[in-house]
Amino acid sequence: MKYTYMFDEANPDDVKLLGGKASGLVMMTKLGLPVPYGLVITTQACKKYYRDNKLPDGLMEEVRTGMHRIEEKMGRRFGDPANPLLVSVRSGAAVSMPGMMDTVLNLGLNDETVKGLAKYINSEHAALDAYRRFLSMFGKIVLGIKEERFNESLNKIKAKYGVKEDPEIPVEGLKELIEEYKAIYKADVGYLVEDPWKQLELAIDAVFKSWNSPRAKFYREANRITPDIADCTAVAIVSMVFGNADWRSATGVLFTRNPSTGENELYGEYLPYAQGEDVVAGIRTPRPISKLKEDMPEVYDELYKYSKMLERHKKEVQDVEFTIEKGKLWFLQTRNAKMGPIAMVKTSMDMYKEGVLTREEAVMRVKPDHITQMLYPRIDEANAPKPLAKGLPSSPGAVSGRIVFDPDSAVEWARKGEKVILAREETKPDDVHGFYAAVGILTSRGGMTSHAAVVARAIGKPAVVGAEEIRMDYSRKEMRVGDSVLREGDWITIDGFSGNVYAGKVGTVEPKLPREFFEFLDLADSVSIYGIRANADTPEDASIARKFGARGIGLLRTERMFRAPGRLELFRRIILAESEEERKSLLDELIPMLRQDFMEILGVMEGLPVTIRLFDPPLHEFLPSLDELISEVERARARGAPDKEKERMLARVRALMEANPMMGHRGVRLGITFPDIYRAQVRAILEAGVELAKMGRDVRVQIMIPQVAEAKELDYVVSNVVKPTAEETFKASGRSIEFKVGTMMETVRACLTADEVARRVDFMSFGTNDLTQAVFSFSRDDVENKFMSKYLELGLLPYDPFTTIDAGGVAKLMKMAIELARNAKKDIEIGICGEHGGDPKSIEILGSAVGDGLNYFSASPYRVPAARLAAAQISLKVTGRAPKKHEY
Repeated sequence: MKYTYMFDEANPDDVKLLGGKASGLVMMTKLGLPVPYGLVITTQACKKYYRDNKLPDGLMEEVRTGMHRIEEKMGRRFGDPANPLLVSVRSGAAVSMPGMMDTVLNLGLNDETVKGLAKYINSEHAALDAYRRFLSMFGKIVLGIKEERFNESLNKIKAKYGVKEDPEIPVEGLKELIEEYKAIYKADVGYLVEDPWKQLELAIDAVFKSWNSPRAKFYREANRITPDIADCTAVAIVSMVFGNADWRSATGVLFTRNPSTGENELYGEYLPYAQGEDVVAGIRTPRPISKLKEDMPEVYDELYKYSKMLERHKKEVQDVEFTIEKGKLWFLQTRNAKMGPIAMVKTSMDMYKEGVLTREEAVMRVKPDHITQMLYPRIDEANAPKPLAKGLPSSPGAVSGRIVFDPDSAVEWARKGEKVILAREETKPDDVHGFYAAVGILTSRGGMTSHAAVVARAIGKPAVVGAEEIRMDYSRKEMRVGDSVLREGDWITIDGFSGNVYAGKVGTVEPKLPREFFEFLDLADSVSIYGIRANADTPEDASIARKFGARGIGLLRTERMFRAPGRLELFRRIILAESEEERKSLLDELIPMLRQDFMEILGVMEGLPVTIRLFDPPLHEFLPSLDELISEVERARARGAPDKEKERMLARVRALMEANPMMGHRGVRLGITFPDIYRAQVRAILEAGVELAKMGRDVRVQIMIPQVAEAKELDYVVSNVVKPTAEETFKASGRSIEFKVGTMMETVRACLTADEVARRVDFMSFGTNDLTQAVFSFSRDDVENKFMSKYLELGLLPYDPFTTIDAGGVAKLMKMAIELARNAKKDIEIGICGEHGGDPKSIEILGSAVGDGLNYFSASPYRVPAARLAAAQISLKVTGRAPKKHEY
């Protein structure tokens, strides 16, 4: 098996073999960009390494051969004291895992080769700076020496010479620092590794090991990166170029468009006299990339030209790492940028309009989570206090939480149910578990390309970075801003839109959505085979849903209307009525109230279908609790003044109580035994529709009968309730309207007999909440507290089926029901109105299962936008129009 490929011979599309980082280097090499020459050790070598628990036989021989080709290309020799070739040894999985695995720079240095490096770059200071960097990085990553040991020596030397920044350390100080680092090696591991070839072998081993480091494993689990997505890391061995050669040298990171706003501008940072890790680590304050245009205009122009070339080639905003060595530009990495939701949507629309992306590519580029995040609340700036500090708005969202100062505390507090904000000077890859536990991230150092900023955007957490007014004190577990002191557990608020940091909790408001938000969702709709409707119970819900693009109401629950102020007592009297005449008389009082509700909602959704579910819950839910009534009755008797009305209500509650009410006297069963309630609702619905029609309004009424298990139940309700009530209503008003009658598919038997059901209705809509309960025989009201968490922990279920549709059972049953229904009535309208209709993963599962068998998904109002995108994306997949997407 061949384990290594040179950059100019590999196939950049083979990302799983080469890893994302090396694939980018290979691609840039083939495009003619200035890339330091190198080779890649494939992921196959890494998998062999883990099978055998050692580097594969023959690997180092291949590496030596490749290194000789690098020597020829670069004109320097590895380990040569007079003209040394140095290399970086870099990790890179098939998908981006920012900072989760290890890299070693300046490899090949020792006391002899450092002299040759000084001659090559004509700077003893730069060579010694590279050497001290190598010793600390190699010691930490390869030999396991604690980083704090090197940091203590570095800080001591900086204090001795009175300097703030690393490049300010004089040559004498660097020499002292190197000797201190060597002493640390001898004290901690007993030896120095001076042979460059041995350094290389050990570094390769260490990079492979980092694939299974705790932080890398945690990141893969948290992001569901399974072996079929990325299986082991590749290793790129790249000839070193030196951003610390002089003050016309630099290292930097840029995005080809602004990662927060999406503006079409080079956005990034660079540091003169620095090496790669300096920028992302946030240990020095970088300069904005726009300053490079002033400092080195020719380099900036070249950087712009090639970066935009990469963007057009990859059809993605690129995150580019570069180094400038004595005024010469080198590209070290390119990958698809981790961007905020606003930027993802804006750049998708802009790149579509520019012709960089096709419509399908633009739609597939944004995740439903991005759409959801755009709806996150923002700080109410009109009523907000003065900010405590201001940093860079690196990942959007406004959030309040209690401060913690280390990632382990974040996890511990979060497990207790606390909302926490992780506050650090700068973050490191080892902090990643704290990112996931926290609701937001705050750092006092670093820029928009720092580790904290990149990872926060990747996982959708609000973040403010580089708030330099803040001084962190880990030992005291506090942070200071001027005279203000905030301690662990105090509340703060961060605003990832503005970069402001506030003491305490600060109120939020709904966001102002940019024009591109609505344009993008319209673009998504244009490729979708599904409609998106809303589950809405009030006119306010309906208005929000319509604003977000819902094409109707897929579920209007009517029971809330009976609980409105002033109506509950009336409805209780209806339930307690002892005669049919009394019940009808009381219902006549209720009908005008219901009619007004229906008029408001039908008016809001004018021109769009409104599916109104007839009364569904058991009647006892509208009466006082049994325990409460027993107490009241017993107290009245004890006083010697029995309360006849309460005793009558108690008797009625006892009569209505059921052993299993969710499967008992409810829905259509209630409509058959108490038809007057359904008659009143149908009359109120149709009177509202007629009234609006007389005003010239376009109303589209759909009446839905719930809990049907037997098609004859539908026959009975339609024949004895719906039709006669409609005839009476239309006759009385002198006007009629068209309306549809359908059913909610939420019982297993209805699904198994869907052909019989379909012949009797105009539409059917799956109530996936109750259907899931019925299929599993789980009580959804009880399982969350009793055993669901244990089932998920043990892997007995892959996810909570009440959150995401069960692919193996419920979705399979729905597929069968849809096929039965369409065989019986080809053009029947079929939708989903359970909460799964707003879950993007459920939409993906159901779309894959039933294809165009469904007409629409119905979601709660604030889930409508994400559902529109999820529906569009699965439409492209099931119709075979989804474009291929590279992740690297």
